[in-house]
Amino acid sequence: MNPSSTPSSISHHMLRLDKFSQWLGIEIMEVSEGYCKAKMKLREDMINGLGVVHGGVAFSLADSAFAFACNNRNNLSLALDTSINFTKPLMPGDELVAEAKELHNGKSTGVYLVTLYNQNNVQVGLFKGTCFRTGKPVL
Repeated sequence: MNPSSTPSSISHHMLRLDKFSQWLGIEIMEVSEGYCKAKMKLREDMINGLGVVHGGVAFSLADSAFAFACNNRNNLSLALDTSINFTKPLMPGDELVAEAKELHNGKSTGVYLVTLYNQNNVQVGLFKGTCFRTGKPVL
C-alpha cells in the first residue's frame, strides 16, 4: 500500500467523489482496515408514500459504508451481491448510523455485515454485502 493511502484517506477520497452520498449528507465517523462507521440525518424529503423514510435511503447509507469498508485497503472492490432487512421504521429527524464490519477478506471477494442504528442505539436494519476485488488501486 502506498504510505499515503491509509484506510481513512481512501474512504474520504471516495466520499469526496461520491456525489450521491454527499447529497444524502453522509459523514464518515470512523474507519480502519475492513471497517467503516458512517452517519446521516434523515430529512422530510426522504419520506415515502406511507409516511416513513424510504427504505432506499437506509439501503444507500449501508451500501456506502460497505463500499468505504471494502475498498479501504486500496484494492478497488465492487458489489457482487447485497441484501437488507429492515427491523424498525425510520422517521425524518432520526440520525441513522451504519457500522460496516468485515466478515471475510479473501483475495477475490470480501463479505461484510452492516448494522444500522438510530440515534437511540436501536438496531433498525441489517445489510449484508459481498464484493469482488479487482486488484486495481483506488488511489
